Amino acid sequence: MSAWKDNLHFVLVGPREPGNIGASARAMKNMGFKKLCLVKPAAVTAEAKRLACNALDVLENAEVHQNLSAAVRDKAIVAGVARRTGRRRGLILPVEKGASRLIDIARDNKVALLFGREDRGLFNEEIEECGLILTVPSYEEQPSLNLSHAVMVVAYELSRRVHRAGDGNTGKGSAGFPPHQKLVSHDELSHFYERLSKTMKLLEYIPEGNRDPEDKIMKNLKFFIGRAGLTDWELKMLYGICSQVERKLGEYNARN
Repeated sequence: MSAWKDNLHFVLVGPREPGNIGASARAMKNMGFKKLCLVKPAAVTAEAKRLACNALDVLENAEVHQNLSAAVRDKAIVAGVARRTGRRRGLILPVEKGASRLIDIARDNKVALLFGREDRGLFNEEIEECGLILTVPSYEEQPSLNLSHAVMVVAYELSRRVHRAGDGNTGKGSAGFPPHQKLVSHDELSHFYERLSKTMKLLEYIPEGNRDPEDKIMKNLKFFIGRAGLTDWELKMLYGICSQVERKLGEYNARN
């Protein structure tokens, strides 16, 4: 398996149909992917194993988590596949453009690709964990794709773009960009967002007790950082800025 494929994790959030889980595993292996992750899934039944066909290894080796935070903790970038779009959903890309970006990042970093429930997709709080959203064009009278079909379309698009470029082990990104650097994990970013929120409150950038502006600002910052990630050096630099701001504010308050 190409290194970037090994870094790309297909995360099924709350799948309710065992058959969809098995068919998704098969679709992944058809396109050369093997990292499957299940969040609060239905039981893996005989039907799931039957529809997985020759991808039982993908199904049986799938990670299972009880919440999304655990599933994406060690991932550098989290992307979602969703039909609904809107201004509050961060950077939205058609699947072909999003695939190129994810391939470039996955060469050096773990990437989580989220697929929502069969009936309700991804919830808003799950979308907020995503740095970017991929959309699949579909017919307006029947826009919602079956879960396993969505997995196949996205897996195919990812695989196709690399085959067109000649496989991707040339040191260049799939879209002609330099390869990404190693990025910090989603868990490390979550801790930083907590620290940044405290620093902004000290600066009174976020009005005390006014939750709406705070939520909006933090959501936008998460989308902004989450779509590209941070290197370890960049994260340490931002922590240093927060520390310096807090120190200067402490000195100012002591004098006044």
